[in-house]
Amino acid sequence: MLKGAPSLMAVTLLEELQRRHPEQFGDSVLRALQRRVGQWRAEHGDEREIYFAQEHPPGRLGLSDFTVADELDVSLGGLAFPHRLYQFALAHSGWRHVRVVLGEESFQALAAGLQDALWMAGGVPQEHRTDSLSAAFNNLAERQELTKRYHGLCEHYGLRPTRNNTGLSHENGAIEARQGSLKTGIEQALLLRGSREFTDLGAYELFVAEAVRRLNARCARAWEAERACLKPLPVRPTADFEEVDARVSKFGVFTAKSVLYSVPSRLAGHRLKVRLHSAHLEAWLGGVKVFECERLHASTADRHPRRIDWRHMLPSLKRKPGAFARWVLREAMFPRSE
Repeated sequence: MLKGAPSLMAVTLLEELQRRHPEQFGDSVLRALQRRVGQWRAEHGDEREIYFAQEHPPGRLGLSDFTVADELDVSLGGLAFPHRLYQFALAHSGWRHVRVVLGEESFQALAAGLQDALWMAGGVPQEHRTDSLSAAFNNLAERQELTKRYHGLCEHYGLRPTRNNTGLSHENGAIEARQGSLKTGIEQALLLRGSREFTDLGAYELFVAEAVRRLNARCARAWEAERACLKPLPVRPTADFEEVDARVSKFGVFTAKSVLYSVPSRLAGHRLKVRLHSAHLEAWLGGVKVFECERLHASTADRHPRRIDWRHMLPSLKRKPGAFARWVLREAMFPRSE
């Protein structure tokens, strides 16, 4: 049976033997059969994949990756907080920097996280490796734009960009293993804290930063040696936002990346330059920043979220109170469902 199908499990073989030879083989022989199967595979089984441990000289390689952190079961203000964590790590020492990411993987999240990490480290490695981030984008134009902007970011810092092949996470093994240790470290810190509830995003970010500081303390000696081998930083950071055009409608709202935002009524009819950062957005008019707010992200559960600030609508509603009853954005205006 093993020659015909080498991947058969010992428990499956035992069940088949019991069917063919009733009352001859009991369940107690399973452990013995598992040892026999293991011996047979060692002598006659298929070739197995070998992994090759890599040597990472100090200052050579930095790695970036995103990981979904929903299993941490964190909540903000009583509401579940689905999120990702961006992690940058230096392969030699294991020093890491982590940033909380709202929404999906994006160039803005990568650029902001990478730049934060490099300036906190005080230097730049020779090479930066990611997984195939362009796979997260839906069309060819988006992928080409991502590649162009990513290479521009790496050029600004003097980084040599490399990436592993799609679906082969072991090629990025130096960061994949650290994603598991990161979430384990945060989970342990949550257990010590005794609560997974945080008042706001800032409180949770401080908590994550403290958990990462403890992890970095374990590699302090190797980190000191590697820090001396990093290349110097450029004079200033580069842009970590995406810029889009948006026209404010007569309804006092505009759309950016499938999200509807309200603005002060004085901006109705104007065309704005909207700078989309990973966690917030800015609206500019003629070189002047006229509006700023938290950025929302479209998701599978909510493809067209809305951020309607009642402060923007109240003056007009006071003049037109009858418009409130059947206003299509009425429910989105309330801060909470209650």
